[in-house]
Amino acid sequence: MSESSIHPALITKVLPDSIAEEIGFEAGDRIVSINSQRPRDLIDYKFLCADEILELEVIDAKGKTHSLEIEKDYDEDLGLEFETALFDGLIQCNNRCPFCFIDQQPPGKRETLYLKDDDYRLSFLYGSYLTLTNLTQREWERIEQMRLSPLYVSVHATEPDVRIRLLKNQRAGQILDQLKWFQKRRLQIHAQVVVCPGINDGEHLERTLLDLAKFHKGEVPAVASVAVVPVGLTRFRPNQDELSPVSREKAAEVIKQVQALQAQFRQKLKSTCVWLADEWFLIAGEELPPESHYEDYPQIGNGVGSIRQFLKQFQEAAQQLLPQEVSPPRKLTWVVGNAVEKAFQPILQQLNQVQGLEVNMVALCSQYWGQTITVTGLLTGEDLLGGLQGKELGDRILLPSVMLKHGDTLFLDDMKVEELADKLGTPILPVSGINELIEACIKQSKGEN
Repeated sequence: MSESSIHPALITKVLPDSIAEEIGFEAGDRIVSINSQRPRDLIDYKFLCADEILELEVIDAKGKTHSLEIEKDYDEDLGLEFETALFDGLIQCNNRCPFCFIDQQPPGKRETLYLKDDDYRLSFLYGSYLTLTNLTQREWERIEQMRLSPLYVSVHATEPDVRIRLLKNQRAGQILDQLKWFQKRRLQIHAQVVVCPGINDGEHLERTLLDLAKFHKGEVPAVASVAVVPVGLTRFRPNQDELSPVSREKAAEVIKQVQALQAQFRQKLKSTCVWLADEWFLIAGEELPPESHYEDYPQIGNGVGSIRQFLKQFQEAAQQLLPQEVSPPRKLTWVVGNAVEKAFQPILQQLNQVQGLEVNMVALCSQYWGQTITVTGLLTGEDLLGGLQGKELGDRILLPSVMLKHGDTLFLDDMKVEELADKLGTPILPVSGINELIEACIKQSKGEN
């Protein structure tokens, strides 16, 4: 990466009572260099800012350049937030996976929905998955030198020909050698396997999981955990005949296959090692494993154990926050994806035990994506309009904010919450997490007396 491709880091927020606020930094300022080095990304920035004495070159919002010297405690944070974690641009994906969600969207929506990243830095910072197919020698060296571990890696298959077929990239066949590279350097990955029926399931899935389990040993296992995830397909996908959706029967088959391997791993490795995403059980119509099954939730970000954790946390929060009665009485509509309709019944029942509170759950599938079983985060404004129009919706609609663009009111189809509320004639309240869900149910809204 050349120096010319590194842009000054644009500051979007200065945290209160921070060193940066005391010095006079403002949103709109840009950091050019720290101790004469231009940070490529947030990783460089944090590394360079760990020193006690910093010499910064800064361009303020008006375009004037300043040189600053800062003395602080070692590892003390400056208190700045940036427009992006990457100051030299996104490392783009060079694969052509037929199940890539980016390629399964309709054209013409907001530009950010079509960004295909395969960036090891976002993997390290935020837990996004990458394939390792596009790393240059310089990037491999940086991972080693800066100990960027763990990374989150989409493996899908360990047999070279199967992985090449899935990623449509000849470099995809190097995965086992790459895992040995991590193992030799005592660096770790969390792996995921997206199961595509007819391609990497059956004996191929077993081979993959047995191969990955071989790297789950030693004090610092190269493969810390593996998530097995069902492929998600939409009606917009190219090459409609290449992939098949996961049926109820296939889900039950994979559950049985993986649970048999889990029993082996617990006996030999003293760890489950390989985990099934909650979606398998939802698709199969089977009970989720107990909360104790998930150990320390190593793949919670991949939907492994997230429902069990949500149910447990709801019970804990409900004991503290749920009253016996609310006044004035209210009627609310809670919208979720139909994948969790059965799993969330205990929450619904507990909410409706509160006197004066009536919560109706509306569980929808996505006509927009062409799915019969849909997770909550994929529901669009169009889905909600079609599923709620003409229904008695009560005083307001509770909307899980996972459906919306982060920090915004946009659904995946670019409809805005305000537009949907206007069309439905009912206020909509986005809620994030359990506490907000409970508070939205029990607190008096502005329209109530």
